[in-house]
Amino acid sequence: MSAPPLIEVRGLRTQFGSHVVHDGLDFEVRRGEVLAIVGGSGSGKSVLLNSILGLLKPAAGEIFFDGRPRSKFAPDEQLALERRWGVLFQYGALFSALSVRENVMAPMREHLSMSRALMEELADLKISLADLKADAAAKLPSELSGGMRKRAALARSLALDPDILFLDEPTAGLDPIAAGNFDTLIKELSQTLELTVVMITHDLDTLHTICDRGAVIAEKRVIANAPLAELTQNPHPWIQDYFGGPRGRAALRSSTAP
Repeated sequence: MSAPPLIEVRGLRTQFGSHVVHDGLDFEVRRGEVLAIVGGSGSGKSVLLNSILGLLKPAAGEIFFDGRPRSKFAPDEQLALERRWGVLFQYGALFSALSVRENVMAPMREHLSMSRALMEELADLKISLADLKADAAAKLPSELSGGMRKRAALARSLALDPDILFLDEPTAGLDPIAAGNFDTLIKELSQTLELTVVMITHDLDTLHTICDRGAVIAEKRVIANAPLAELTQNPHPWIQDYFGGPRGRAALRSSTAP
C-alpha cells in the first residue's frame, strides 16, 4: 500500500465576504519533491499557501498532513507540526532592527529551550547552509543586497531543521544570475537535507530547472498537478499560454541545452 501524500487538500473553499477565491480545490504534495504552485495574478496561490500554513481558516474542506486531518490535531500536535516547516516569505520579512544572526535565532527563541551560545552556534550553521559568508551574521538586513536578504531569510526558514520548506516567490526581484544561483542552492538543500519544497513562483527558469511537478491554479481550483513534461502538454488555454509563450519556450530551451 502506497504512503499517503505528505500534504493533501480536499474540497477547499476560501472566500473573503462574497468573493470566492477557491471552490472545491484539491491539491497534494508528495514527500521529497520540489513542487511549484503557478497561476495567474489573483488566482489564489498565496491564499492556498496561507491556508495550508493555518494562517487562513477555510470556509469548507480539509487539509491533511501524513493522512491525518489537521482539524483533528491537538494543540501540542499542532505546535509540533508547525515546527516541521520553514517559511520564506516573498520579501523576506526579516526584522529590520535585528542582525542576520538574531533573525535566524528568532524561531529558536520562540520554540526551543537552549543557551544563547548554542543558539548562536546553530544560527551561524544555518547562515553557512544558506551560502552566506560568516561576516553577514552581524549585519542588519539594510546592509545586505537583495540576494543576500533572500539567503538570510532562507537561513531563518531552516532554523528549526524543518522537513518541509514553503517558499513564496523565492527569486522575485533577483537578477537572472542571482536567481539561478538561488535555484541551485534550493535544489542542493532539498537533496542534502531531504526537504520537501513547496513554492509559489512565476519564474519559468525555476520551474524547468529544479521543480519535479507543477500545480496550476485556475477557475478557483487546481486544474493540473503533474510533472513539467506532462504539464506543458496540457491543452488548457492558460497552461498553453503560460508554457508556450516566448518566455516559456526560452526557459525550456535553456533547461534542455547541453
